[in-house]
Amino acid sequence: MSFDIRHDPSAKRFDTEVDGQHCELDYRLSDKVMTITHTGVPVAVEGRGIASALTQAAMETARAEGWTVVPACGYAAAWLRRHPEFADLRA
Repeated sequence: MSFDIRHDPSAKRFDTEVDGQHCELDYRLSDKVMTITHTGVPVAVEGRGIASALTQAAMETARAEGWTVVPACGYAAAWLRRHPEFADLRA
């Protein structure tokens, strides 16, 4: 499934709307290190791969920008373990 994921660099957030539900991934950025602090997907739309899509968008952005990543959020840490193709981004 494809989601319309938006990146708002000023808010340091990736987000999307699914069935009227707001889903987000928040991060901090310091010295080219993106620290993913939170992923949030409401129960009403869980299990559709939304958090995975948000995390992948964040990782792809980090790669394109030359950033490294600290997955401080439990979901992002687990996602990174399941996707070794992004392991080189770990700070």
